[in-house]
Amino acid sequence: MISTLHRMGLRSGMMYAAGLASIGLAAASWFVSRNYEAAGQDRADRWGIFVGEWAPTFFGIGIALRIEEMREMKQSEMADWQETQQQAMRTPSRAGV
Repeated sequence: MISTLHRMGLRSGMMYAAGLASIGLAAASWFVSRNYEAAGQDRADRWGIFVGEWAPTFFGIGIALRIEEMREMKQSEMADWQETQQQAMRTPSRAGV
């Protein structure tokens, strides 16, 4: 699933930003519900908690995407290194000349 999200263009930074935004949205939803609804403090707390629970999910997906990005970068570096090694082996040696 994470590799599919990565291929779709989703990056870890986007998920970290979404996690931070959800923290701000949780505080805002709590504040608005507490001050502008007649339902009381309990309902405001539930709104804040509901939206606040999104942040760990976004941060977790961000971490998984970062691992995927690092794996992709490592594979690219390994391919470059192997190509360099193969070219070095094909180059004739001048030893003893």
